Amino acid sequence: MPYKVAVVGATGNVGREMLSVLAERQFPVSEVVALASTKSVGTDVSFGDKTLKVKALDYYDFKGTDVVLMSAGGKVSKEWSPKIAAQGPIVIDNSSTWRMDREVPLVVPEVNADALDGIKKGIVANPNCSTAQLVVALKPLHDEATIKRVVVATYQSVSGAGKDAMDELFRQTRAVFVTDPIETVKFTKQIAFNVIPHIDVFLDSGYTKEEWKMMVEVQKILDPDIQVNATCVRVPVFIGHSEAVNLEFEKPITAERARAILREAPGCLVVDKREDGGYVTPIECAGEDATYVSRIRKDPTVEHGLSLWVVSDNLRKGAALNAVQIAECLVNRKLLKAAA
Repeated sequence: MPYKVAVVGATGNVGREMLSVLAERQFPVSEVVALASTKSVGTDVSFGDKTLKVKALDYYDFKGTDVVLMSAGGKVSKEWSPKIAAQGPIVIDNSSTWRMDREVPLVVPEVNADALDGIKKGIVANPNCSTAQLVVALKPLHDEATIKRVVVATYQSVSGAGKDAMDELFRQTRAVFVTDPIETVKFTKQIAFNVIPHIDVFLDSGYTKEEWKMMVEVQKILDPDIQVNATCVRVPVFIGHSEAVNLEFEKPITAERARAILREAPGCLVVDKREDGGYVTPIECAGEDATYVSRIRKDPTVEHGLSLWVVSDNLRKGAALNAVQIAECLVNRKLLKAAA
């Protein structure tokens, strides 16, 4: 049964990727509509081998639309997602606006697809990009040995901050080589040939909002009893988030057992050879769907501990792919009924 799908924020990095993933995975569509702000009306975006003209969100009638993939930022989502859901479609939102709402499921299909049975507001939330790949790797290990504590340091690409951030990295990198002045607009410090331990705003606790998101989202998706400590860092990489993860378990688990479990886990791909190049970096994960796990080893500082390296394409599993997978789950669970 085909469905009418709308993508809001279709001209952004994630919106364009959503259109690409919908086509690649052959999601059953009767029609795909690309929506954005009025300033983007008439812009061409690609959907498979087709070209779509962007229409204005402000004037679009969502009656007859079945599912809406929303990637236009928190402010737009806060205003529009409830309005759209009231007209019938299920909204899958990529912003942080609805993630911690108790009536909105926060879903990574490989981890907690059952949460989709609790949709009350007509909205499903996509997690933070760094959270999505992390819980894909944690879920099978948690099922095996029960995770008590997670300490994670992220190495997040600039695409997570949007197209302007990618452009800034490009301009600054060029400026370094031609000895032009370095202009900083999107980031608080130079990002080219640098790392910045600051993503989103600072909270009174001293953590940034990005770090807080990871902590509370892991608990909501996986288990409220897991303690999480995150340090989020922006690095001069265009696409692909990496994470150094330290885990403490309630039960014994060896690196060999963890490796075997992750090899069989949905969404995971283990690349873990103890040799030069026997691990995955962001360059290799760009454009790929999997969450890659490498450097699996015992953490000798706790009784039952492991350390690992997790890498994924943040525009795909961290955003667009996860949203489309949620839509697929809605279809498979018969929670998405095609409008007449």
